[in-house]
Amino acid sequence: MIQLRNLKRNLAKSITQPGYALKAFKQRLLSYLTYAIHDGYSHYPETVDLFLTYRCNLRCKMCGQWGPSGTSREMSAKELKDELSLEEIYKIINDIKTFKPNVTLFGGEPLLYSNWEKVVSRIKEEGMRCNMITNGILLEKHASSIINLGTDEIIFSLDGPREVHDEVRGAKGTFDRAFKGLKLIRDIKKKSGLNKPVVNISSTIFETNYKRLDELISIAEELMASTITFHHLIFLSKEMYNHHNKVFKGYYGMVCNDWKGFVRDSLPDIDVELLIRKKEEIEKRDSKVKIAFYPNFTNEEIRRYYTEFDFTSSSYGKRCISPWMVSYIFPDGTVRPCQSLNFSPGNVRDEPFRKIWNNEKYMRFRKITKKEKRYPACTRCTELYRF
Repeated sequence: MIQLRNLKRNLAKSITQPGYALKAFKQRLLSYLTYAIHDGYSHYPETVDLFLTYRCNLRCKMCGQWGPSGTSREMSAKELKDELSLEEIYKIINDIKTFKPNVTLFGGEPLLYSNWEKVVSRIKEEGMRCNMITNGILLEKHASSIINLGTDEIIFSLDGPREVHDEVRGAKGTFDRAFKGLKLIRDIKKKSGLNKPVVNISSTIFETNYKRLDELISIAEELMASTITFHHLIFLSKEMYNHHNKVFKGYYGMVCNDWKGFVRDSLPDIDVELLIRKKEEIEKRDSKVKIAFYPNFTNEEIRRYYTEFDFTSSSYGKRCISPWMVSYIFPDGTVRPCQSLNFSPGNVRDEPFRKIWNNEKYMRFRKITKKEKRYPACTRCTELYRF
C-alpha cells in the first residue's frame, strides 16, 4: 500500500496536506485489500488522471510524448485534435463523483483545452480534489482563474535555472514566463490569505541539469513551493522495449507504442558519483521546502540505474499495484490502467467509467498483472515505486 522507501515522502505530504493524506490512505487501504483478497476485482481508484488534450506548446527533450522520439509526434492532425467535449467530461465527472477520487488534469498541456475552467469548476462543485500538471507557460494568463476556481494543487515541471530550463524545454523565455505565473499565484495567495493551490515542483534528472540541481532549491523557496521532487530519468533500451512488447503481445495481442518515446540507444551521459554527491548535499540542506528524490533509490541502486539498462530495484517491492489505485482517461475517451501501456479495457464514449473499471477486460488485466507482478518495462516506470 505504501512502499517503505517512500515513507518519509508520504509523511511530509501528510504534514502539509493532512486532509488529503488521510483520504488517500483510506482509498489506498481499500484498494490494497481488494488486491490482496480478490482476483482482478478492485475498489474504485484513489485518482483518475484526465488527459484533456494531446496538444502541447513545448517540445521538452526528455518527454516521451513530445521529445525527439516522442510518440505524439507520430500522431495525425486528426488524432491530436481528438478531445472529449465538455458534455462528455461532465458525464465522466457525474459518474465518478459517487466515489470522490482525486482528479488530476493532464496533457499535453491541460491549459490548452479550451474549456479547462469549466472542467475545474464542475470537479470542485462535486466535492472532488482537482490537481493540475502544467509546464507553466500559460500560468500568468490564468493565475486568477486557477485560484478562484479552487484548484487544489499545481504540479509544475522545472528543469533548472533559466538557461538550463529553456534549453531542456526547447524554447527561450519559457523559464521567465513560468516564473512570472508562479510568482503571481504566490502573490495572490499571500494577499488573499489562501493556501490553495499548493505548488509542488517536479524536476526530471537529465544530462543537462544534474550538475545544477541544488540551484533549484532557491527557486522553489522564492516561489513558496510546498515540495520539490527530483525524478529519476525514465529510459529503456531497444532490447527491453522489444522484450516488453513480446510479453505484452502474448497476453493482450498488442504492443505498447507509448514506451517507444523513452527508448535510447545509449545510457545517459551522467557522472553518477557526482549525481550522488549532489543528492547527498541537497538532502542535508535546511529548507522550508520539502525535498525528495523519487524513486527514493539507495546510492547503490542509483549507480546501477544509470549504468545498466537491465535494472531491478533491491529496496522496493517488485510488484505493481497501480492498476488498483489509479486510472487514466485519454482525450479520445479510452481508459487505461497505465499511462504508457496502451492497453484499454473500454471507452467512456461507449459506457460509463464505473462500468469499465471492473469489466471483464480490466479484471483480466489486473489478474495477469498480479500473477506477473510487473512487465519488463515497468522497472523504469515511476508507478511501480509509488504504492
